[in-house]
Amino acid sequence: MNIKFKDYNQQQNWLFPPSIEELIPESHPVRIVNGVIEQLDLRLLIEEYSKDGKPSFHPKMMLKVMVYAYMDNIYSSRKIEKA
Repeated sequence: MNIKFKDYNQQQNWLFPPSIEELIPESHPVRIVNGVIEQLDLRLLIEEYSKDGKPSFHPKMMLKVMVYAYMDNIYSSRKIEKA
Protein backbone atom coordinates (compact mmCIF):
# COMPACT_ATOMS: atom_id res chain seq x y z
CA MET A 1 0.00 0.00 0.00
CA ASN A 2 1.45 3.36 -1.02
CA ILE A 3 -0.85 6.18 0.14
CA LYS A 4 0.62 9.67 0.41
CA PHE A 5 -0.43 12.06 3.18
CA LYS A 6 0.55 15.66 3.83
CA ASP A 7 3.28 16.02 6.45
CA TYR A 8 2.00 15.52 10.00
CA ASN A 9 4.49 16.13 12.77
CA GLN A 10 3.34 17.09 16.26
CA GLN A 11 6.93 17.55 17.37
CA GLN A 12 7.55 20.18 14.69
CA ASN A 13 9.65 23.12 15.86
CA TRP A 14 9.04 26.68 14.80
CA LEU A 15 11.69 28.92 13.38
CA PHE A 16 11.79 30.63 16.77
CA PRO A 17 10.87 29.02 20.12
CA PRO A 18 8.50 27.90 21.52
CA SER A 19 7.64 24.56 19.95
CA ILE A 20 3.99 23.69 19.39
CA GLU A 21 4.25 21.16 22.22
CA GLU A 22 5.26 23.91 24.67
CA LEU A 23 2.16 25.98 23.89
CA ILE A 24 -0.24 23.31 25.21
CA PRO A 25 -0.50 23.05 29.01
CA GLU A 26 0.11 19.58 30.50
CA SER A 27 -3.43 19.42 31.90
CA HIS A 28 -5.21 20.48 28.68
CA PRO A 29 -7.96 18.05 27.50
CA VAL A 30 -6.46 17.96 24.01
CA ARG A 31 -3.67 15.83 25.46
CA ILE A 32 -6.23 13.17 26.48
CA VAL A 33 -7.70 13.15 22.97
CA ASN A 34 -4.20 12.87 21.52
CA GLY A 35 -3.27 9.98 23.82
CA VAL A 36 -6.42 7.98 23.11
CA ILE A 37 -6.34 8.43 19.34
CA GLU A 38 -2.63 7.62 19.16
CA GLN A 39 -3.51 4.17 20.57
CA LEU A 40 -6.21 3.41 17.98
CA ASP A 41 -5.56 1.08 15.07
CA LEU A 42 -6.65 3.13 12.07
CA ARG A 43 -5.42 0.78 9.34
CA LEU A 44 -8.94 0.08 8.03
CA LEU A 45 -9.65 3.81 7.78
CA ILE A 46 -6.32 4.52 6.09
CA GLU A 47 -6.91 1.75 3.54
CA GLU A 48 -10.04 3.59 2.35
CA TYR A 49 -8.02 6.61 1.21
CA SER A 50 -7.32 6.94 -2.49
CA LYS A 51 -3.76 6.64 -3.71
CA ASP A 52 -4.58 9.02 -6.56
CA GLY A 53 -4.56 12.79 -6.54
CA LYS A 54 -3.15 15.31 -4.12
CA PRO A 55 -1.99 14.06 -0.69
CA SER A 56 -4.63 14.19 2.05
CA PHE A 57 -4.29 15.30 5.63
CA HIS A 58 -3.48 12.31 7.82
CA PRO A 59 -6.69 10.68 9.10
CA LYS A 60 -5.26 10.47 12.62
CA MET A 61 -4.83 14.24 12.73
CA MET A 62 -8.30 14.83 11.29
CA LEU A 63 -9.87 12.45 13.81
CA LYS A 64 -8.15 14.31 16.66
CA VAL A 65 -9.50 17.63 15.37
CA MET A 66 -13.04 16.26 15.07
CA VAL A 67 -13.09 14.56 18.48
CA TYR A 68 -11.71 17.62 20.25
CA ALA A 69 -14.13 19.95 18.45
CA TYR A 70 -17.07 17.74 19.45
CA MET A 71 -15.80 17.72 23.04
CA ASP A 72 -15.81 21.51 22.88
CA ASN A 73 -19.41 21.48 21.50
CA ILE A 74 -18.35 22.68 18.05
CA TYR A 75 -20.16 20.77 15.32
CA SER A 76 -20.07 23.06 12.29
CA SER A 77 -17.16 22.51 9.92
CA ARG A 78 -16.85 26.27 9.47
CA LYS A 79 -16.72 26.84 13.22
CA ILE A 80 -14.18 24.02 13.60
CA GLU A 81 -12.00 25.66 10.96
CA LYS A 82 -12.31 29.04 12.69
CA ALA A 83 -11.46 27.55 16.11
